[in-house]
Amino acid sequence: MPSFAPPAPIGIFDSGVGGLSVLRHIREQLPHEALCYFADSGYAPYGDKSEQEIMQRTLFAAQHLLAQGVKAIVVACNTATAAAIALLRAHYPELIIIGVEPGLKPAASLSASACVGVLATSSTLASAKYQLLCAQIQQSTQVQFIHQACPGLVNQIEQGELHSAATIALLKTCLQPILSSAADVLVLGCTHYPFVEDCIRSIAEQENKGGIQIIDTGLAIAQQLQRLLTQRQLLNTEITNQPIACTTSGTAAKLAFALTELLQLEPRQFTVREIGCNVTPM
Repeated sequence: MPSFAPPAPIGIFDSGVGGLSVLRHIREQLPHEALCYFADSGYAPYGDKSEQEIMQRTLFAAQHLLAQGVKAIVVACNTATAAAIALLRAHYPELIIIGVEPGLKPAASLSASACVGVLATSSTLASAKYQLLCAQIQQSTQVQFIHQACPGLVNQIEQGELHSAATIALLKTCLQPILSSAADVLVLGCTHYPFVEDCIRSIAEQENKGGIQIIDTGLAIAQQLQRLLTQRQLLNTEITNQPIACTTSGTAAKLAFALTELLQLEPRQFTVREIGCNVTPM
């Protein structure tokens, strides 16, 4: 494992554009850091892939980011975290590796009704990591979780269909079991979902649940990253104006559109290039 230095970039990856919801928090929390982002859009969504496929893609993403000299990797994908974070840490024990998981603990502490709704991909909800976390929290708090998979929602967001009739109809269907329950907190268990949070709030208001609290763990991830970089004396304090170095296994135009539309970045603030993505079977 190479030695790391504060000026080295931070690597962030997701199955597509969803990880940009985490990147925006990292960029705000750590404004001096250089950032590398990999969108595996050619293989999105991960939610309908096998665990073996997800592990292969996660290792590929890590190798790709390490080739760019990153000092830390943020797995900005709930599905990849659940399936492959342990494998990634076993491969790179010296590297700062941060995953994401649904914010069940903060949601449980916030809920006055002891009922929490969770929107996530089918893979995340079915993972052993998620189910163990859920069982541990239920045992200690008696909070009830209403789990709701959202098949098709990641694809809608990947296509930029944030406010289309089809996306709103899909969200209404997915939210119905949660909004008709006693749930007073809603966990967004996929990094894509914060990009439709305004639609979720609008639907909740229509169902007289406008007071429901929505949990997005992006800020907590950025703060944890800051803590670990500080502990290892890898925090960059030099002012840099480097553009975000973005790569994708999909199309560059699609990722560039997401960066401008979802993060309101100007073209001078990022670079995008397409890469090949053959993987060697594990």
